[in-house]
Amino acid sequence: MKQANSSGGLEFGTAGHAHDVLRNAGLVPTGLLPTAIELSWERCLGYGLDNDQGTDFDPLERVLLAEQIEKSRDLLTHAQPVMDVLFEQIVDTQNVVVLANNAGYILHSCGDPEFLTQAEKVALAPGVEWSEANRGTNAIGTALVMAAPVVVNGDQHFLSANRFLTCSASPIFDPHGQLSGILDVSGDHRSSNRHTMALVRMSVQMIENRMFASAFNEMLTLRFHARPEFVGTLCEGMAAFSEDGTLLSANRNACFQFGQNLAQLRGANFSSLFGQPISRLLDHLLVRPQDPMALTLSSGVRVQARADFRTSHLRRHSRPSMQSEAALPQAVVPAVAAVAADQAHAPSRRNCPMERLQTGDPQIDAVLAKVKKVIGRDIPILIQGETGTGKELLANAIHCVGPRAAKAFIAVNCAAIPEGLIESELFGYEDGAFTGARRKGSVGRILQADGGTLFLDEIGDMPLSLQARLLRVLQERVVMPLGSAKAYPVNIAVICATHRRIRDSVSSGLFREDLYFRLNGLTVMLPPLRARTDLEALVASLLRELGGDHPPSLDPEVLSLFRKHPWPGNLRQLSNLLRTAVVMAEGEATIRREHLPDDFIEDVGQSLPNATAAAPVDAMAAASVAVSPAPTSASPAAAVAAPPTTNLDDLTMQAIHDALGRAHGNVSAAARELGISRSTLYRKLQP
Repeated sequence: MKQANSSGGLEFGTAGHAHDVLRNAGLVPTGLLPTAIELSWERCLGYGLDNDQGTDFDPLERVLLAEQIEKSRDLLTHAQPVMDVLFEQIVDTQNVVVLANNAGYILHSCGDPEFLTQAEKVALAPGVEWSEANRGTNAIGTALVMAAPVVVNGDQHFLSANRFLTCSASPIFDPHGQLSGILDVSGDHRSSNRHTMALVRMSVQMIENRMFASAFNEMLTLRFHARPEFVGTLCEGMAAFSEDGTLLSANRNACFQFGQNLAQLRGANFSSLFGQPISRLLDHLLVRPQDPMALTLSSGVRVQARADFRTSHLRRHSRPSMQSEAALPQAVVPAVAAVAADQAHAPSRRNCPMERLQTGDPQIDAVLAKVKKVIGRDIPILIQGETGTGKELLANAIHCVGPRAAKAFIAVNCAAIPEGLIESELFGYEDGAFTGARRKGSVGRILQADGGTLFLDEIGDMPLSLQARLLRVLQERVVMPLGSAKAYPVNIAVICATHRRIRDSVSSGLFREDLYFRLNGLTVMLPPLRARTDLEALVASLLRELGGDHPPSLDPEVLSLFRKHPWPGNLRQLSNLLRTAVVMAEGEATIRREHLPDDFIEDVGQSLPNATAAAPVDAMAAASVAVSPAPTSASPAAAVAAPPTTNLDDLTMQAIHDALGRAHGNVSAAARELGISRSTLYRKLQP
């Protein structure tokens, strides 16, 4: 602890009141420092540091720095590509991006050249230790002590020489929850931006997720989130399991969703976390490895999950010692063989024939006739159409009937990947370029598609900054991963899709014109479902897929409702609706009106002319039939049951009771007769 300054004018007692002494001496303006920074200043006094001490520093010798880098090889491998992306987001803002290890030594930095010169004057450079004990209160050192994100701005730095800086730093934890290092952005304090910390923390999440995926790439890793669109993004939870279902580790997003920290999760297993044995998950992967799975957390929250796995997991799961092939359902046996053969190609080998798309609509037939002529001719295809019209289905079919069918079909949704991640996802990164040792980086989706087909869905949402890089790949047929000086040749067919009008995006400057013309070899338009003439054939095809060996048929009334619906969600909406209806009609041979969701019935009503009066008119019409004398063979009692009345509510109730009588109390049948939903009938029966 410091007893006096160089002039002998200040003496401190306990560190607990050091900040009061500093304030009383006028060295720290009252209210300037947040509590966390005040505590850091107290620690600095305990270290024996002087506010005005020089900025002398002694960077590690080359050999010692190499040792530190080797100890942090995994951290540097996964952080460097993310640092490059982060720097591109803050370029020309007079900032430097810094990576330090868990001892506070800077391993790598990148930034604006002009500011790098300033940073080097205060030793913000590789090989220098920025621990709190060595450099006083600073974002890197203080974040290490607190194991939490820290912003240190201007005069909040303990050493006066560092007070021209503003620094935002966040700790990086390894896949086992241990503090691995610090990511920091430092710049001139006059250009401080409150959004910088958000970018730093997002980048840390990227690094941690990459480290996690790499550490457990031999294990079964589950990716999940309560919102399906977040699976596969920065926000997803990641949990790794052994073959017997024991939890090996979980990332911070997974811990948040589980409601427990990693220490509390030690010893947990798949069953305790999701309420079912891991064999259920493996069974799902055997049959539909690419499909998401619905799971329920112990808290009752439902999540959508996807799994990263090796085919050996499934082969072991399907061994006779666990479950013989004879005992497996017939649909599972070929699936086991297909997955074991090549899981990476599974998406392109399932439901492949293009004929499956030909269900009688002349517009679709015309589209297929066009694409068949260019398959295998190295002509890029651009598929346009509303969301849900089956653009990826068409792209997959094109791949499957072409000469590249034996190779990979790699689909990338440009709208679903965060902008900060899409570059590294597409182009990959080269770890060996930074460590000089083994190559263990990310290949990238483009290189994964080498020899096969790259499908870029929602290409209209690709960031403008990446369009130039994609154009170079398409023109030169080479890929240069992030952080690498080496270009790799690539041989791919490119299919793109979008729901946007790319020409409008070109006119507004949101899409490069040269890239548009490079992608626009053949443009085809998929019609919306409401404009197709093959609705009945589509429904029959989907029911065969969903219903197995004995698919249910469709009641004529339901088919009539389908024809009246505008289908804003197109094929995706139709498929989801039929999936629900098949479940609701389980055990019955026909899907009827009562098996459809009420909101669908209401949507149909709202899409019709005079929709607001549809239900009362139907009920009133039924009432009129019930009370009006007519030459029918109905019972005499029915012909004179109701006295004349002009009250609409009375007529409606009479119609409902009569319908229930004719249906012998069957509410569903009565509702069908009246043309209303079951929920509407129940509501009208309430007093």
